[in-house]
Amino acid sequence: MPEQTYEATILIGEALESVTGTIVVTDGVVTGIEEGPVSTDRWICPALFNAHTHLGDTVAMDCATCGNLSDLVKPPHGLKHRILRATPRDRLVAGMQASLDVMAATGTVGFADFREGGPEGVLALREALKGSPLHSLILGRDGGETFGDGVGISSVTDIADAEEQVARARAAGKAVAFHAGEKNPNDIDGALAYDPDLLVHCTHATDRQLRAIADAGIPIAVCVRSNWILGVTRGADHPPVKKMLEFGCTPLLGTDNVMFVQPDMFREMAFVETVTRLPPAEILRAAVKGAGLAGRTYFIEEGQKANFIIINTFKSNLRFSTDPVASIVKRAGRGDFLETVINTQTE
Repeated sequence: MPEQTYEATILIGEALESVTGTIVVTDGVVTGIEEGPVSTDRWICPALFNAHTHLGDTVAMDCATCGNLSDLVKPPHGLKHRILRATPRDRLVAGMQASLDVMAATGTVGFADFREGGPEGVLALREALKGSPLHSLILGRDGGETFGDGVGISSVTDIADAEEQVARARAAGKAVAFHAGEKNPNDIDGALAYDPDLLVHCTHATDRQLRAIADAGIPIAVCVRSNWILGVTRGADHPPVKKMLEFGCTPLLGTDNVMFVQPDMFREMAFVETVTRLPPAEILRAAVKGAGLAGRTYFIEEGQKANFIIINTFKSNLRFSTDPVASIVKRAGRGDFLETVINTQTE
C-alpha cells in the first residue's frame, strides 16, 4: 500500500491531545505525525470499539422495548432466545450483516459479541463477517466457546454449567466474560471467582466490588442506554461510571442488545454524557479503549496501526466548535463522517 497523508486537527494518543497537522500512514501503520498549519476543516478521531453487543438480536429489533428483564433476555426461554431459535439461519446471518454495516458506517471498527446458539451461532456470525473489515471478539456459549474467541456467559445465576464452559475456554487459552450486576449486585462476586477477562454491566456494583474489580484489573463494559431502556436504572449512579473511574476501574462502552438499542457508538456517547456529566474525554476513551479486548489499540500514535475516523466539520455546524473532543462526544454523527480508515491486517 502506498504512503498516504491526512491533514486535520488530530486527537493524539490516549490523552486525546488536539494537534493540528498531518498523519502519515505507510502500509497501514502510522509512520509520522507532523505538527503544523493545515488548510482543512477536518478532524481525525480514533476509531471506536463496541465492547458489548448481541448482534443476533437484530432479528428481534423493537419487538419489545420494555418489560421484565428476565422475561426478555434470560436464557433459555426469554423472548429473545425464543425468537433466535425460530429464526432461519439465512435471516439470522443477514440481520447480523446489516448491523455490522451500521457499525462500520458509524465509526466502529471492532466489537465484542456475546453469541448465543452454541457452535452454530458462532459460525453464523463468522459467516456474517465474511468480507467485513471489522475486528471482532466472538464470545460463544453452550459449546460455542470452542469455535469462538472465548466464552460469554449470561450470569452465574442463569446457567448450571458455568464452571465447565469457563474450563473449556481456559484450556484453549481463550477469553472469559460474564454479564454481572445488571439488575442487582448478587452475581458479581460469583463472576469474580472465575477471574474473568471482562465483566459486562456492573450496573449495581458496590464500592467493595468495584475495588475488587479494579485490583484485579478487569475491564467493565457498561451499556448505559440499554440499562435505561430495560428499567434497571434511572439515574447517573447506575451504572456507577464515575465511581468506576475514581476506584481505578477501566470502563468501556458497549451498546448491548440490538433488540433494544441501535449499535451506534456516537449515540451511546452522547447519551452517556447527558446522563453522567463525565468529561467528554473520559467518555471517548471508554469508546476507544475496548480495542484492547481484541489485542489492539485504536489510539493514534506513531508506530501503531491506523484505525481512525475522518470527520468533515464543514458539512455541519461542527465547524464552529472550539472543542473537538466535546463536540465528537455530544454532537457528531453519521452525516459528519468523510472516511473511516481501518487496518485489516491480522494481529
